[in-house]
Amino acid sequence: MATINFSHSLLFPLISILLCCFPLASFSDTGSVGVNYGRVADNLPSPPKVVQLLNSQGLTRVKLYDTDATVLAALSGSPISVTVAIPNELLSSAAGNQSFTDTWVQSNILPYHPSTKIDSIAVGNEVFVDPKNTTQFLVPAMNNLYSSLTKSNLQNSIKISSPIALSALQTSYPSSAGSFKPDLIEPVIKPMLNFLRQTGSFLMVNAYPFFAYTANTDVISIDYALFRDKQGVVDSGNGLRYYSLLEAQIDAVFAAMNALQFSDVKVVISETGWPSKGDENEAGASEANAAAYNGNLVRRVLTGGGTPLRSSQPLNVYLFALFNENQKPGPTSERNYGLFYPDEEKVYDIPLTLEALNTSESNTVNASKTQVATPDHGGDVAPTAVGQTWCVANAKVEEQKLQAALDYACGEGRADCRSIQPNATCYDPNTLVAHASYAFNSYYQMKARGSGTCDFGGAAYVVTQPPKFGSCDFPTGS
Repeated sequence: MATINFSHSLLFPLISILLCCFPLASFSDTGSVGVNYGRVADNLPSPPKVVQLLNSQGLTRVKLYDTDATVLAALSGSPISVTVAIPNELLSSAAGNQSFTDTWVQSNILPYHPSTKIDSIAVGNEVFVDPKNTTQFLVPAMNNLYSSLTKSNLQNSIKISSPIALSALQTSYPSSAGSFKPDLIEPVIKPMLNFLRQTGSFLMVNAYPFFAYTANTDVISIDYALFRDKQGVVDSGNGLRYYSLLEAQIDAVFAAMNALQFSDVKVVISETGWPSKGDENEAGASEANAAAYNGNLVRRVLTGGGTPLRSSQPLNVYLFALFNENQKPGPTSERNYGLFYPDEEKVYDIPLTLEALNTSESNTVNASKTQVATPDHGGDVAPTAVGQTWCVANAKVEEQKLQAALDYACGEGRADCRSIQPNATCYDPNTLVAHASYAFNSYYQMKARGSGTCDFGGAAYVVTQPPKFGSCDFPTGS
């Protein structure tokens, strides 16, 4: 898993449908929940014990990061479907020599399949952000591997894909404007999507709302990130309403694929999760939030239905990860994504199967709803509310931050920004501070001037005198 660096265009992905508010039989087609079994640790249970654990939890899909012989042997005879992987460092060899992939299949697939239910191969992982620049080898490696599978008549039963990070997107907000980075489109995105189409495979996407939230807590609600937003936000480009950050991110990928005429290629969420612990600067990393994210995600997936943009395509996800892995480098969060501790005890208790959802409620998921206060979405102002106050932009804030806050207010924040459009009543003066002030005040009044609704990460503050920007009248809720 790679930490994603979010550009300005990736700061505010919209949100999708939270099914914890709907009956479990709301949709006929349900998705699947699998788990990533990473082993960057020195204290994990033996593979046979891991298989016992997976079976005891009703998990029937697992994704590996290699083709470890002891793990594949332990999975033999089990009902668990397995995704194996070719690591990034082997891509150049796989791309350059058909005999290499022939040998790899003979050594890593044929001895185990079909007793071990290998159903897909991940070629590399987040190759586009690999510092060793392996992007050029990706599609040739996929083609060679497909040819090698064909020699053993496995090309239909074992699919080939490659997990991409959201950083492959140039734009993700609004979701309807999703697009891939231009420098990737012709060299690798189009050839890869064409390969997936021709072979009947799917695109793997690693998506982490946690990264977006922890980097932008001033503008992204924790409830958006944890599938707890009840009001939702309308995409200005297509009118679809979103209730969760993850589905907004996935729809941005769908939109990017649609723009390249690959709307028929399906997507599997190959990694997603939330850490139960993090460093001081990793906002939101907590056991309660991890339980809320993963628990609500499982419910969302297993109760059926797709994203707003592809409502008929069920969500299929692999949670990251099965265990906390004590040897992973990076911040504390990287070692605390696990559903289980190495001693097989649960880090938190969430249901992982439809049966568990139907027969019992997860106390942890329900309790987690009280961990972070849900903002008041009501628009009425009580007669006893504080009197005449307005919200204005802080002119001392750097322009980029002010622009980001303005974008949020007029986008996800749903402030009424019609008056600052060209030729409208408050377009003049045409300055960032004036427009941001109007948008911030609109949001502030809409939120009944509630505590914390005029802040925008320090980009705004409350005043008690009517703001003066040209001839524009700033409304107040009083």
